[in-house]
Amino acid sequence: MPTIPGTLSVAARRTPDREALVFDGRRRTYAELDRDVTRTARVLADRGVRPGDRVALVAGNSDRFVVAFYAASRAGAIVVPVNPALAPPEITHVLNDSGSGTVLVDPALAPKVVPATAAVDGDVSVLALGEADGLPDLLAVAEGTDDAPLDVEVAESDDALVIYTSGTTGKPKGVLLDHHRSIWVAVNSAIVAKFTDGGRFLHVAPLYHAAQLGIMLVSGTMLSATHVVLPGFDPEKVLDAMERERITSFFGVPTMFELLLRHPSLPQRDLSAWQTGMFGAAPMPSSTVERLLESLPDVELMQLCGQTEAGPGGIYSTFEDVKARPAASGRWPLPNTEARVVDQDGRPVAPDGVGELLLRGETIMKGYWRNPEATADTIRDGWLHTGDLARVDADGYITLVDRAKDMIITGGRNVYSIEVENAVATHPDVVDVAVVGRPHDVYGESIVAVVTVRPGAELDLEGLRSSCAELIADYKLPHDLVLDVEIPRNASGKVLKRELRDRIATTTAA
Repeated sequence: MPTIPGTLSVAARRTPDREALVFDGRRRTYAELDRDVTRTARVLADRGVRPGDRVALVAGNSDRFVVAFYAASRAGAIVVPVNPALAPPEITHVLNDSGSGTVLVDPALAPKVVPATAAVDGDVSVLALGEADGLPDLLAVAEGTDDAPLDVEVAESDDALVIYTSGTTGKPKGVLLDHHRSIWVAVNSAIVAKFTDGGRFLHVAPLYHAAQLGIMLVSGTMLSATHVVLPGFDPEKVLDAMERERITSFFGVPTMFELLLRHPSLPQRDLSAWQTGMFGAAPMPSSTVERLLESLPDVELMQLCGQTEAGPGGIYSTFEDVKARPAASGRWPLPNTEARVVDQDGRPVAPDGVGELLLRGETIMKGYWRNPEATADTIRDGWLHTGDLARVDADGYITLVDRAKDMIITGGRNVYSIEVENAVATHPDVVDVAVVGRPHDVYGESIVAVVTVRPGAELDLEGLRSSCAELIADYKLPHDLVLDVEIPRNASGKVLKRELRDRIATTTAA
């Protein structure tokens, strides 16, 4: 039955000479990638990695990440992708919580990862994905290793991944997925995005993140796609790669699309190969969606809205839905998935009512790693309780309005921050915005808009409120405007609102 390393084996047999991986001038065919993965997996096995062991992967986007990911999986390990931006104590937490006994690290990250492993309970073996002082070079050792198939059987029911959540409301928890769930994520993604055999995928969003990993990497390999990897997001380099490599599919967070729209060379670029543009991981203002439709009329835009705990999986909007309702988060559950919006008593909400989004299907996590209490609280009667508050209309469009924990209650009225953020984002001088509540002696909470303005622009609260008053009710208008605080986001583009609330607790309004 299908497994993550199995999809690579099949692609290598079916399309051995097709280009599989492109990074920094290095190009591999599927036969070459499969060979390199097998050799690297053999080195891991020779060094004691056994099926079911956790292998942490701490690396940015590169061909090394791809080889290491598939190699650990082929050795039967449970791969633990780690956000390379984490601080050493946060890395230590992930390694301790997952019980990772082996850490594969990008050489550039070794100076902070090695000290993090020193604080881990138990022995940890650290291998570098390249040259690094004092560490074995895993890939160099693999070059001279036998590439005969390993005597390791990886089954569809075997655990495959522990992916740590964003930690927007507390310490990250490990989401456990087996190969069955991971392959269904890939299948569902291919169906919805209309991926075809031999497409060319651009990887800019972090590969350690569930969305880029499952929706693009595993899905693309299943279809023998060419993976073009960039180390990070730079709008000019993204546009260069799209032209040069004839990219057909791209997934990005809303901020990436916004910066592509703002790039002065966009109208002159030859993006005729670009077929599918998927956005997700954070809400995109409807004003940005409308500009995308105008600037990229030949790109089939799709909105994906889900959670790591769902595989990732959740709901989506087709191209037609995006055009009709750009503000909606999705209209349809992904294939092999069910979605409901329910009230506190578990009953479906009436049209235009607000309730919690629940998900059920093939991709829902097995549970939180070694955390049965949190699992039982999140998965009840087979349904994943997302904690996302959503409004569903008579036509079935679902719009996320807030996280349950981020809803602002001011003067006894519920205010959903996303509605306010969408209104603020329409102001021509606003580049970025996040809205949070701040304690207020009279109203309980005040509505605070934290805004980044375009260079040289000036913005005051009165002008912002006047602009928003045309779009939202008076009681939803920002009470305070903060301009001198950086909006903290994680690598997937989500605002860290708990951290932002702490930052503005004593900040004076603009």
